Amino acid sequence: MTTPGAATPGPPTPGPPTPDPEPAPATEDAPETGGTTVADGPRHARAPRTAGDYARALGRRLRAQAPLAVVLAVVVVAFWRIGLQHWREGTTVLGLALLVAAVLRVALPDRTAGLLAVRPRRTDVLTYAAFGVVVVLVSLTITGGPLASR
Repeated sequence: MTTPGAATPGPPTPGPPTPDPEPAPATEDAPETGGTTVADGPRHARAPRTAGDYARALGRRLRAQAPLAVVLAVVVVAFWRIGLQHWREGTTVLGLALLVAAVLRVALPDRTAGLLAVRPRRTDVLTYAAFGVVVVLVSLTITGGPLASR
C-alpha cells in the first residue's frame, strides 16, 4: 500500500520551462552585429569576387588542361590528313597522338596532367602506349585495298 503524500514512481512531471540562454552582451570590443558578436567572426570571410578573379580562375583552368590540348591538336592534324585522303599518314599521326599522351602522362605529375590523368599513372601510360603502338603498326602494315595511295 502506498501512504498518502508519498512520491509515486513514474514519468517526471514537467516543471516550469527553462529560459533560452541570452546572447552575450555587446561590449566595446565586440559590438552587436545581428545576433552574433565580432568575436564569433565575420559572416563573410572575404570580399566579393571581381572580374579579374574570374579571369585568373579561367586561366588556371585552361593551363591545367594544356597537356590535353596538345594531344587534341595532334588529333586534329591527324583527322585533317585523313580528310585529305591520306588515311595512312593520318592514322599514323593519330597513333603518335596516343604516344604523346603516354609521354606527357609519364612526365607530368598527377595534378598538372589534367584530363590525361584518368586512371592510376601506370594504367594510363600502358593504355596510351599500347593503343598508340597498335594504331601506328596497323597503319604502317596495311597495304593495297581501295584506299591505297597511287
